[in-house]
Amino acid sequence: MTIWLLIAGTAVLTVLIKAAGPVVLGGRELPARVMGVIALTPPVLLAALVVTSALADGQRLQVDASTAGVAVGGLLLWRRRSLVLAVVAAVVVTASLRALG
Repeated sequence: MTIWLLIAGTAVLTVLIKAAGPVVLGGRELPARVMGVIALTPPVLLAALVVTSALADGQRLQVDASTAGVAVGGLLLWRRRSLVLAVVAAVVVTASLRALG
């Protein structure tokens, strides 16, 4: 029963936090600088998730074949190549390095 109270409390707190912004700001316009930061938040969070999943094994730093694959995919995306090409190249690099040992 305690776990369900914790889940319900977390859900209520989440709704309150999400509702706080519109309630506090009302119809005011946010400054351009704040809008720029808000626009950059999702890609930064996604990049952080990719880096931690590619380089972390629990509490340890792990550099292996998947790290090289992510690096190749990231490099191709940075150079404005297609997403499909980046994913295929990352898979090929990772599989090749794992096959080599």
